[in-house]
Amino acid sequence: MQQSDLAGFPRDEAVHRLFFALWPDDALRQGIADAAARLECQHAPGGRRLHSERYHLTLQFLGDFQPLRPSVVDAAQAAADALRLPAFELVLDHAGSFAGSRVWWLGTCGIPPGLRALRDRLGMALAKAGVQVKSPPAFAPHLTIQRDVRKQIAPVPIEPRHWSVRSFVLIDSQPGRRYEVLREWPLARAE
Repeated sequence: MQQSDLAGFPRDEAVHRLFFALWPDDALRQGIADAAARLECQHAPGGRRLHSERYHLTLQFLGDFQPLRPSVVDAAQAAADALRLPAFELVLDHAGSFAGSRVWWLGTCGIPPGLRALRDRLGMALAKAGVQVKSPPAFAPHLTIQRDVRKQIAPVPIEPRHWSVRSFVLIDSQPGRRYEVLREWPLARAE
C-alpha cells in the first residue's frame, strides 16, 4: 500500500490489530489445514479449528488501535522498507500448545537464522522509526491452528511442511472481518 492509498482507510471506531507476519501461499495453507485436521482426529482437542485464510506466523505485534491512525501505518511501512534480507527456508515439523494457553499450533524445532534475522532486524527498524512493538521478548515462532481447546497437547512431531519464505506482510485484523494484507515486502533471492 502506498501512502496515497491511506485515504481509503476506514475511519470507524473498530479495533484494528496490526502485526507483521509470514503469510503462507495457498498450497502450504492446504498442507497446514490437512495437518490440523489429522491432529484434531487423533487428539480431539475440542475448540474450533481456524480457517486456513487466517494462517500466519507473527513476526512483530504492533498492538490494537482504535481508530487506526495512518501515521502508525506509514511509520511501520517505512521501517519495513528499510530492510534488505535474504529469503530462507522454514520447516513446520511439530505441533503443540503453550502452557496455560487454549490454542494449538504448528511450529519448528529450531529457529532458522533467516527467521531470527528477519524478526530481530524488523524489531530494530520499527524501534528506530518510533513504532512501539508489543511482541514478547522471547520468540516462539508458531502458526495457530486451533482455538478454545479443552486440552493441551505436548509437542508432537508432524509430517514436515516446507515453507520457502520469500516475503513478509503487514496485516490489519478487525473483529469479524477477514485479515487485510496492507502491504507485502519481498525478501531477496539467493544468488
